[in-house]
Amino acid sequence: QVQLVESGGGLVQAGGSLRLSCAASGRTFRSYVMGWFRQAPGKEREFVAAITRSGGSTRYADSVKGRFTISRDNTKNTMYLQMNSLKSEDTADYHCAASTTVVVTTTPLGYNYWGQGTQVTVSS
Repeated sequence: QVQLVESGGGLVQAGGSLRLSCAASGRTFRSYVMGWFRQAPGKEREFVAAITRSGGSTRYADSVKGRFTISRDNTKNTMYLQMNSLKSEDTADYHCAASTTVVVTTTPLGYNYWGQGTQVTVSS
């Protein structure tokens, strides 16, 4: 089992940047595929980005491709999401998640553990 805690959210102007972090407990962080999802008020949770266990492969939603970068540091049990060129439509609660699958998955059902989320608000 793993516990996940997100941080780094906040209020930023459109065009600005934020870096989210997801700290994981336990010694098995490197055994999980990790992902970021977001949920805006009144909308379903949507996939943002995911990264393989080694960090060697990533996948992004089309809406964030070229603006967001997912990464992980297995020595620090931490995953990151660098968000640049933020837009008002990026406003949402951002959650990190851990999956026991061996391949990257983009559906929330593929993830076993979730953090509580961190709020990102982009003002236009």
